[in-house]
Amino acid sequence: MAIINRTPDSFHDQGRTFALDKALIAVEEALHNNADWLDIGGVPFAPGPPVTIDEEINRVVPVIEGARARTDAVISVETYRPEVARAAFAAGADVLNNTSGLHDPALADVVAETNTSLIITHSLADPRTSYPRPEYTDVVTEVADFLRQRITLAENRGVPPNRIIIDPGHDLNKNTHHSLDLTRRLPEIAEIGYPLLVAVSNKDFIGETLNQPQENRIEGTLATLVVSILGGARIVRVHDINEARQTVNMTESILGWRPPTYTRHNIV
Repeated sequence: MAIINRTPDSFHDQGRTFALDKALIAVEEALHNNADWLDIGGVPFAPGPPVTIDEEINRVVPVIEGARARTDAVISVETYRPEVARAAFAAGADVLNNTSGLHDPALADVVAETNTSLIITHSLADPRTSYPRPEYTDVVTEVADFLRQRITLAENRGVPPNRIIIDPGHDLNKNTHHSLDLTRRLPEIAEIGYPLLVAVSNKDFIGETLNQPQENRIEGTLATLVVSILGGARIVRVHDINEARQTVNMTESILGWRPPTYTRHNIV
């Protein structure tokens, strides 16, 4: 899953793809590097300047339309607003990526009505609200319980089970110890029984673990991707598509899921 941020204050890109032409170039680069999925967002998870519903729609819809004109790959919209989700689906998106943990249950209604799919992510705070010093007795157990509850909510509002994906929400209202625990015990999240997504790319728990700034976290990210796949992750949300694609392909080949591209060594 390639990250396409049309925001001036994104966590990692810092506005690099905020301009529409830059966002569409990022779409083309992701597709060139064999991304299976494009995740398009117009508002960061973290607190920041307010963005109106209309402005968010104006940010994401042209990118979704441009992406859909270029590819049949999966397209998701990252939003916490039902109005934005509905506009994104009308523009060609397939999936709602909701990092707010369905704080607004109406999001599930939109997914059910449009026959689309839903990513449910664990987070504690209301959208765009800080949550300093989060505490858990057992972060993995509590994240798993939260996800089960929100799955039930979504299904009760008409979202079919086969259209639900879960994300434990690394770093979202969690400190570095929490995110490391989630990665180490990811099989406990996978046991919930729904396709599992991890969004770990260049995150602060990697930077704090390795003492590396944002621009130097790719090696830590790739190592985390491998551990996550071994732990049950089947979708990985990343910034650096080419490097992540090679890492994922090699991991899958070692696991016997993907044949080598060619075999010549000691054969011919």
